[in-house]
Amino acid sequence: MDIRKIDDRISVSPQIQEDELAGLAEMGFRSVICNRPDGESPDQPDQARVEAAAKAAGLGFQAIPITPGQLDADTVAEFGQALEALPGPVLAYCRSGTRSATVWALSQSGLRSRDDILRAAREAGYDLGGIAGALRDPA
Repeated sequence: MDIRKIDDRISVSPQIQEDELAGLAEMGFRSVICNRPDGESPDQPDQARVEAAAKAAGLGFQAIPITPGQLDADTVAEFGQALEALPGPVLAYCRSGTRSATVWALSQSGLRSRDDILRAAREAGYDLGGIAGALRDPA
């Protein structure tokens, strides 16, 4: 697993497999957010199988699928609410981790400084400079 810690509350990764959920629980994760829609790739497990494995491992689970290029304000708000509601630390995943990092960054807009958000993402290996203009500093 290529897990990249953004902060103490959230890490992101590329696609996970059902047999990795128990290991995530052993690492201390308490919840998983799936940002990958079913059927994106023929080799990915569907959300229902990942959710069942997560629950069997004692992890919380929420699916918030994001089709590439179709991230909207409602999805960002849903992600932010899930991040607040789910027990942490949380692992969010998609195909490469970039969508998960991006939706996290947008969910933090107005809560954390733009520089802090971009720095945290960059330190986790994600260059989110392309969305810098969409991020606003706290009032």
